[in-house]
Amino acid sequence: MVDDEYWMRQALSLAEEAKENNEVPVGAIIVLNNEIIGKGSNSPITSCDPTAHAEIQAIRAACKKIQNYRLPEAVLYVTLEPCSMCAGAIVHARLKRVVYGALEPKSGAIESQSNFFESSFLNHKVTTKSGVLADLSATKMSSFFQNRRRQKKEIRTRQQEEKK
Repeated sequence: MVDDEYWMRQALSLAEEAKENNEVPVGAIIVLNNEIIGKGSNSPITSCDPTAHAEIQAIRAACKKIQNYRLPEAVLYVTLEPCSMCAGAIVHARLKRVVYGALEPKSGAIESQSNFFESSFLNHKVTTKSGVLADLSATKMSSFFQNRRRQKKEIRTRQQEEKK
């Protein structure tokens, strides 16, 4: 049996793809019977689709692959704590388990801002594991945003110089 870190490394490589496309570096995979059945990387900006989070992309791909809208024995590995939209999709897809890396303090719906999966109104329970390769995921996120802030600063500086 392959361990959670192995699969999270696969998700991290997809996060790198997102980063290369100037998207927030989040990657996700769905595993069933020790096989990747769905992959996703963040692409809301390039696809002009606010729902194009890595988790949603992976769920769509996995459902298409197995020709079913339910994934009851599958595990989602994602580099960042899912938001409320993704948590809802995870429940609707009936994923068995979610393993994630870094916490998302602003919009994480699993433990940071809420405990969505523990809501009494849900008819499906999802088990979770957090912190798998969290340092790598968090470093990837923070370096992405540092670089983005630096680029914006350079643009502002150039614009100010052009006005002179």
